[in-house]
Amino acid sequence: MKQRTAMLLPVLAAAIVLTLPSAATAGSTGAEVVRVNSLSALQNALNSAKPGDRIELADGSYNATGAITVRRSGTASAPITVSAANVGKAVITGSTGFAFDNVSYVTLNGFSLRHGGSLSVPTGAHHIRLSRNTIQFAGDGNWVNINGNDVEIDRNTFQNRSTAGVFLQIAGPSDNVAKRTKVHHNYFYNHTFAGANGGESIRLGFSHKQSYSANAVIEHNLFEKANGDPEAISVKASDNTIRYNTIRDSKGYIVLRHGHRNLVEGNLLLGNTGIRFHGNDHKIINNYVAATGGRALVFGKGSEADSSPTSTGHDRPDRVVVAYNTLLGTSSVVDSDGGDFLPKDCVLANNIIVGSSGSLVNMRAGSTVKYEGNIAYGAGAGMPSGGYRNVDPKLVTDANGLKRLSSGSPAIDAGAGSYSFVTNDFDPHERSGKLDVGADEFGGSVARKPLQKADVGPSAP
Repeated sequence: MKQRTAMLLPVLAAAIVLTLPSAATAGSTGAEVVRVNSLSALQNALNSAKPGDRIELADGSYNATGAITVRRSGTASAPITVSAANVGKAVITGSTGFAFDNVSYVTLNGFSLRHGGSLSVPTGAHHIRLSRNTIQFAGDGNWVNINGNDVEIDRNTFQNRSTAGVFLQIAGPSDNVAKRTKVHHNYFYNHTFAGANGGESIRLGFSHKQSYSANAVIEHNLFEKANGDPEAISVKASDNTIRYNTIRDSKGYIVLRHGHRNLVEGNLLLGNTGIRFHGNDHKIINNYVAATGGRALVFGKGSEADSSPTSTGHDRPDRVVVAYNTLLGTSSVVDSDGGDFLPKDCVLANNIIVGSSGSLVNMRAGSTVKYEGNIAYGAGAGMPSGGYRNVDPKLVTDANGLKRLSSGSPAIDAGAGSYSFVTNDFDPHERSGKLDVGADEFGGSVARKPLQKADVGPSAP
């Protein structure tokens, strides 16, 4: 593989080609590393890029007055990489930034994006990767919009927003939703919009796309000061996985606002945050919620029994299983919102629920919920007899500040019923034999800790 350096000469941009091999794209015929130090040279390199090429922009601040457009595609085995020479040190300012045509297998890596406008992946693009960028746009509206399929967003920082709009919107074409988006190891920080609605960190889908299956995975992300909306992660599509994220120092919840068959698993929620859900057939398992605001988990209100595909109302929770979670709060640790349509055929099983006052579970009369195997401690259970034991779960605080089972805990081997989809705990390590109540299976060699800033974002492993 060759390396090529492009630099501005007094009259025109010229390039010097060096024939140095690069292991990054070994096997891709004719692939090059192209080093540029101006936006015009960058655009020229993008216009002639071939599969396997890596185009690097030198350190510096660059004022973009027009879109920097990617028009060429890579392949699955030889993607085109558009990168800062050093992560975070190529800063794009001005009125706009990068734009994608209907391209595929392109990675945008390591830029500090401080310009106006937004960044969008169009419907016709696919297999685009946004990695190790710092995103702090000056524009209104949603900052990053995903409309194409098979997009990966990893190790980015989204930060410092005070206006309406979301950091990351996963949308799709007008008649569907973007498919198989992967969002992992990102840092979402300091959304401070003061309005009542419209400041989510992530919005997955829209109300009118709720019936479509997105099959997105949102995992291993850290959210801090997610205060722009009561929803830090707002899910408005079906068949998604939200797992192993950490939310702290935030008012934003994980909210299944619309859609069906979503999995919320193994998340760590610390502070004035929690989980709320509407819709049908979700599984809420292995989550650890220490809710200083009191409500760790909320059965959402129902303004309608079953939402139509385009409804913006609140869909009643039907057949939702809430199992093997550790839920710590004050009163109404498990709560249900108002509404004319009450939770129906739901399950609350094998959870540790700890509080200090009132009723630990506050389910509206008329809800149909099956209770079994729960441990309630510290206040009145608020559950029918037979659905819980009022015993001290004997939790101990580990080195990472998480409360786990001690060797004498009555939660050990106390799981009731059959929940075959619960195979791991929140660490995660494999559960075996008769399962332990709560998010933690006693023992195991893996010790989960809340994500720290070093674990996510542009400098993450």
